[in-house]
Amino acid sequence: MTGLWQDYKAAWIAGVLVVIAAMLSVIVVPEDQQAVVIQAGKPVRVYNQFSANADYGQTGAGVHFRIPLVERVQRIDKRLLSVDMQQQQVLSTDQQRLNVDAYARYRIVDPVRMVRSAGTTERVTEQLGPILSSVVRQELGKRTFQSLLTAERGRAMENIRALLDKQAREYGAQIVDVRIMRADLPEGALDSAFARMEAARQEEAKTIAAQGQRDAQIIRADAEAQSAKIYADSFGKDPQFYDFFRAMQSYQLSFAKDQSGKTIVLSPDNAYLKRFREP
Repeated sequence: MTGLWQDYKAAWIAGVLVVIAAMLSVIVVPEDQQAVVIQAGKPVRVYNQFSANADYGQTGAGVHFRIPLVERVQRIDKRLLSVDMQQQQVLSTDQQRLNVDAYARYRIVDPVRMVRSAGTTERVTEQLGPILSSVVRQELGKRTFQSLLTAERGRAMENIRALLDKQAREYGAQIVDVRIMRADLPEGALDSAFARMEAARQEEAKTIAAQGQRDAQIIRADAEAQSAKIYADSFGKDPQFYDFFRAMQSYQLSFAKDQSGKTIVLSPDNAYLKRFREP
């Protein structure tokens, strides 16, 4: 065995070096990563780069090669990444101070630009954090607190996403979504806001009630006018029947059952009783 080693020592060493070089040359790129090959500090090529239009199963993942000791590989996550905004106060147009929590989801779509501008995804997240805070303050500062409780909140989120995406492109990133987790009034201000809202609703209710009373008075006045006109028309057409009808109504009220216990004293020739004397 010793003789074999001595006879083929150079070949053994060369073989071992070839194996080591082959191992150092191989790059295994999984589906969820992008690999950027860097030479002399500059990105030279990318394996398994993200593409929104890539066909299913057609990716650059798998085994690739690099030049050992000359080229190095930086792996970049291909999945969605997150940047969270620390809670901060935003002043709305109606002078309400809001405690806002938000987050954004992004992915690296240009790994070469990302390596040149930021270096790592962690650095990208650090850079996008203050930008997200600034964009949220800028957009929500244009709106009222009540508008954030309506469908207008969705438009605000889309505007924030577009503004943040424009900045993120400088780092090779694409903003996929932006969400506000919380937009509340500070403690103590919430009670005063509820009190103002309650007062506004009460004033609105009073206005509606006043309008209802006005409309009711107009309707009653119109009805009384129509009733008086009908009575007048009836009196003009048949005065005797009208006089008889009014007398019967008067008798009904005067001699009703609920008037028991009352005594009415009239002379026999009283004009009120003339309908009783008529044949």
